[in-house]
Amino acid sequence: MSNRLIRSLYEQRLATWAAARSLQVAWQNVPFTPPATGIYLRAFLLPADTDSLDLEGAHRLFTGIFQVSIVAPNGKGSGAAEQLAADLDALYPNNLRLASGDFSVQIIMPCSQGPAIPGDISYMIPVSFTYRADSTV
Repeated sequence: MSNRLIRSLYEQRLATWAAARSLQVAWQNVPFTPPATGIYLRAFLLPADTDSLDLEGAHRLFTGIFQVSIVAPNGKGSGAAEQLAADLDALYPNNLRLASGDFSVQIIMPCSQGPAIPGDISYMIPVSFTYRADSTV
């Protein structure tokens, strides 16, 4: 199944980038303790249904959304989180292809910043993009 490979390609890129900025990342379904202060990221792969576009059934089309939520302390303004959203747009540019062996995945819609979600103790800005990968079984 290539969803695992797609996740690893996008997560590896994010992990390297976040480590260079001393940002912690909460990975999907991995225990995480948010830092007491400061900003952190939450990463999610949201796959759509797998499709097949040939009559033989050998083709597999993987599409979906990769989302990185920027979580910042509430009451500190939105500037730092919005700057990280812009930085994520540069990290994952439209049409970027990442590959592992013969398999590649491409960003097919640019990063979009969703509406901010204020909470009691945090302020979250979701940033996401749509991807596509074609493979044969």
